[in-house]
Amino acid sequence: MNSGDKEPLLLVSSEHADGRSCQLQEPQPPVQSPFKKLMAALFYAICSLLITIVNKSVLTSYGFPSFQVLAFGQMMTTIIVLYVSKKCRVVDFPDFSSRTFFDISPLPLIYLGNMVFGLGGTKELSLPMFTMLRRFSILMTMVGEYYVLSVRPKLPVKISVGLMVLGAVIAASNDLGFNLPGYVFVLISDVMTASNGVFTKKSLVNQEMGKYGIMFYCALFMAPFSLYLIWQTGDVDSALSYPHWLHIPFMLQFLLSCIMGFILNYSVMLCTQYNSALTTTIIGCLKNILVTYLGMFIGGDYIFSMANFVGINLSVIGSIVYTYVTFRPTKNASAQKIGLDQVRIITHK
Repeated sequence: MNSGDKEPLLLVSSEHADGRSCQLQEPQPPVQSPFKKLMAALFYAICSLLITIVNKSVLTSYGFPSFQVLAFGQMMTTIIVLYVSKKCRVVDFPDFSSRTFFDISPLPLIYLGNMVFGLGGTKELSLPMFTMLRRFSILMTMVGEYYVLSVRPKLPVKISVGLMVLGAVIAASNDLGFNLPGYVFVLISDVMTASNGVFTKKSLVNQEMGKYGIMFYCALFMAPFSLYLIWQTGDVDSALSYPHWLHIPFMLQFLLSCIMGFILNYSVMLCTQYNSALTTTIIGCLKNILVTYLGMFIGGDYIFSMANFVGINLSVIGSIVYTYVTFRPTKNASAQKIGLDQVRIITHK
């Protein structure tokens, strides 16, 4: 039987129901209520909104010279918080073994690339343009789900994704603040975001590592590489010579960025576990409705043009359409839940 080890509950029920449960084996947990799915998505949207604003303030408003040092701080916060939590038995995940790295690959490399290039794009581009280019990760995630998870999107989903990407193209076509390094950073981050969502979903379903284990070991394996990269690029000296380390508002925002990096990673895991990788990616872009419009008034680096403004609003419309299509109650979801309840009854007999 294919993928029989992906969902323990369904495997047990298949033994009692003569194999009929193979029709219910899905690559995502189907028993989550719409309310839980919506709350997980909302939690991720709020976290993503807050960390984008804080990172923008640290890197642009305060002029902190190294986004890689900030990424390393977020990485170390994740390691420390989860290690202490495991020792205090607040959370639980498997201990380290010789198979750990291979069990979560390629997530560590994706984790590092997504964090570094995402922060680099935040530093180089205006906030509205950054959020628009991030919408290309939606298309990349939809393609990744098709080839890796065998998920075929419905027509309304394709239309909404098309609107979002078209809006991003229109907005970027007349970008008066064009910055090639910033564009490259964000597009690479888009690839990393799509890959991270797809392979995280696959890991959460197929393995016993759990979301805490994935977060901890991804950060643990990539921290030495990140530190070496910072050292080789001279960012250590730039960060140490930064003149505002004793400036209390900066210190608080730098610390808040590190903490929010951990919380954001947790919210991504939670949203991906309860929803799909595509939904997580789109919610990350949907929260940018507020970021986009706020960025026109804060930061001082937005340059208005009609094409850019039209593209932004077209992309926003596509985001709203996808939200409606994804989170509205459906008869199929209710029927699926009833079927799973029947499976539980059979299992307990």
